Amino acid sequence: MFLRNGLIIFQCAVTLSVGSASRAELTDEQQKLWNDAAEILTRSCLKCHAGNSPKSQLDLSTRDGILAGGEQGGPAYDTDDPNNSNLIQAIRYDGLEMPPNRQLPVNDIRILEQWVQQGMPWPRDHRQLESAEATGPPEVNEETKGFWSFQPLTEPLVPDSNWGFNEIDNFIASRLAENGLEPSPASDAQSLVRRMHYNVTGLPPEPEAAERWTARLHQNDGTVNQAALEELIETLLASPHYGEQWGRHWLDLVRYAETNSYERDGAKPYVWRYRDYVIRAFNSDKPYDQFITEQLAGDELENCTSESVIATGYYRLGRWDDEPVDHALAFYDDLDDIIGTTFQTMLGLTVNCARCHDHKIDPIPQRDYYRLLGFFRNIRRYGIRSDKTVRDASVREVDLPEEASLLDQEYIAHDEKISNVKRLIDEFEQTVIPLLTEPQKEDFEFVTSRLPIVNSLLDSGLTKEQITEYQRLDKQLKTLQENGPSGRAKVLCITEDMETIHTTHVLTRGNPHAPGEEVLPGFPSVLSPPNINMPEIPEGAKTTGRRKVLAAWITSPQNPLTARVMVNRIWQYHFGRGIVRSSSDFGFQGTPPTHPLLLDWLASQFVTSGWSVKHMHRLIMSSATFQMSSSARQHALNQDPVNDLFWRFNMRRMSAEEIRDSILWAAGNLNTKKMFGPSIYTDIPDEVKAGQSQPGRGWETSSPEDQNRRSIYIHVKRSLVDPLLVSFDFADTDQACPVRFVTTQPTQALGLLNSKFMQQQAAAFADSLRKQQSSIDQVRQGLTLVTQRPPSEDEIRKGLILIEQLQSKEGLTSDQALQYFCLLALNLNEFIYLD
Repeated sequence: MFLRNGLIIFQCAVTLSVGSASRAELTDEQQKLWNDAAEILTRSCLKCHAGNSPKSQLDLSTRDGILAGGEQGGPAYDTDDPNNSNLIQAIRYDGLEMPPNRQLPVNDIRILEQWVQQGMPWPRDHRQLESAEATGPPEVNEETKGFWSFQPLTEPLVPDSNWGFNEIDNFIASRLAENGLEPSPASDAQSLVRRMHYNVTGLPPEPEAAERWTARLHQNDGTVNQAALEELIETLLASPHYGEQWGRHWLDLVRYAETNSYERDGAKPYVWRYRDYVIRAFNSDKPYDQFITEQLAGDELENCTSESVIATGYYRLGRWDDEPVDHALAFYDDLDDIIGTTFQTMLGLTVNCARCHDHKIDPIPQRDYYRLLGFFRNIRRYGIRSDKTVRDASVREVDLPEEASLLDQEYIAHDEKISNVKRLIDEFEQTVIPLLTEPQKEDFEFVTSRLPIVNSLLDSGLTKEQITEYQRLDKQLKTLQENGPSGRAKVLCITEDMETIHTTHVLTRGNPHAPGEEVLPGFPSVLSPPNINMPEIPEGAKTTGRRKVLAAWITSPQNPLTARVMVNRIWQYHFGRGIVRSSSDFGFQGTPPTHPLLLDWLASQFVTSGWSVKHMHRLIMSSATFQMSSSARQHALNQDPVNDLFWRFNMRRMSAEEIRDSILWAAGNLNTKKMFGPSIYTDIPDEVKAGQSQPGRGWETSSPEDQNRRSIYIHVKRSLVDPLLVSFDFADTDQACPVRFVTTQPTQALGLLNSKFMQQQAAAFADSLRKQQSSIDQVRQGLTLVTQRPPSEDEIRKGLILIEQLQSKEGLTSDQALQYFCLLALNLNEFIYLD
């Protein structure tokens, strides 16, 4: 069994009772227990802990080896309390953690616990367990094709159950009953209303709405009024803020960012239109198969629209090295990023691991990797080096529905404005060039570098007035370029190189300079895909049409992975973890589903509903499983400490965006009315900007009104992310992020107490509370806003005591004391955690 860093070692003094038990003939019950334990050890442990050189010198293939232990450590058995033996603690993840890559299933843990508690019975005639020798990457054959996630999707029978409100509850109750557990009681109405608002919209309920819905959901017998709950579900799904919350989940998966990374980290033009496309897609409940198709091949559709072209901005979200040492390698790096993101996000397969050799874990040959790459082979790279090449390869103008004839005059006037501003900028820049050093002149070739360079010339040839005028012209040009006449807009999108239809070769060790066998576009052979009929490429075509073929296969109801992967993600974002915990890895190294029948039933419902994401929300949130309390019960905790069986709802900390938006909301500052459009810039301290190679470069200043918009509209600069978002585990923007980390660290508390942003919001919060007539009302209103429930009299009393002591003991004024009370309220655990 794997041991973390080789530091966990089992040693055991063999007691008389243990030794005797092992030498005796095994009873039928002991023999069965041994068979089960041996199968677990062989499957999960012996890869590393067997043979001539077991890791940490710990050999788990023999009983004597287990008792002897390894290089160091304590006894494997606690003879007085076997339940707390090192072995048991390790497989429970109670301090020790083994295997380190993922915890064993609940049933496996229970079997090993029983085996240890009975003295590790071992048959006399079975001296050593045999481990399978490594035979290289798995082959594509009937055995590997039989893996659970590669099987065709079928709708399973729903088990019988007397608990719950819909079929989801039948599946959950069945597994609980098999393991001797019962579901937790329903959550109280107040907690459920808050949970539903945050899960769907990412925002707290308004106080009046929280009170109204709590009253409607509450029933005297402790259950929830299902009719009222279903009405609340529809209300929340109809909110425009639903798309902002669930669109952000998708942006995590496609590594959304608005800059290119590397040293310059320049901005991606018009990339925010893709973000807006995603938000609108979720709000309109765009069928998921269409949603995927538009991103993969929106420009190749017969009914291609401006919206579907914007969707192909998906291909331009990754990092871009604008001065690679090896241009061919950089091109294949870009394609590898697309392959990794596409197949992990949409199919839950780590296909990118087969770039240089056959996949070491999954049955994905290197040849299959390059067959998949063939669908993308003709894509033009994001750019070559300059901004001009980016606009040539990745920017198009699209028409919106209005009649073009009605816009001619507007077009002409708009073009004249741009020409005039460009002329003024060019005249000014010609006076600047003689003032530059040679390195500055080289950087000045890039449009995104010009403003920072001009700013650096204050008192070095340019006056403050000249720089201010240049800033104004630069901003005016950007505004004109990004906000053209209605009916014509520039968008970031995909284009293909149609001068040559490129062939695809298997690259030896992934080296673009060592091409091997030529391959045609194709699908992973382990999935037993259909034969491909590649379309003929007509003369004058702008694309090969290959990506549309790929999209059609991925979104086919016969594809065994697409629906399973997406419903698992929807479940994850509601419950905190997926039915398959490794939500972007449904392969051999991924975590098996805890409820495979439920997963397949949900996936079947998803396809039958027309790939409706909102339909899945309705199913999940109307279930008793979703409505369970998060309260713990000791018996269930002992048996299923990580809640594999969903016997309760998992409490969760809010995401970084939810925390920031909620702070602004509580302070009365959140601007929810303005949606979409170019991204905004928050006020980042100079100390943070100092970490850039050119401090402040690429970070503009937005109006206070814009700075108070929801966090999804904040400019995502790869080298400079808002400190509050970073502190609370904002998504990794360099690769697909299926699950965010949830950390607890000192900088979170320090930031929530001391940052300029928090001081400003606490002051605004206090100002809003002063509208109340008395201190009691101020404290009551403040606590109501942060908890979305009426505070108790004791909570109000403690708040009043704090304010009084801040004045009497610390010498603060009443206004200052109220502000500190507000700061404390915004730091309450109940504010940033959801039951």
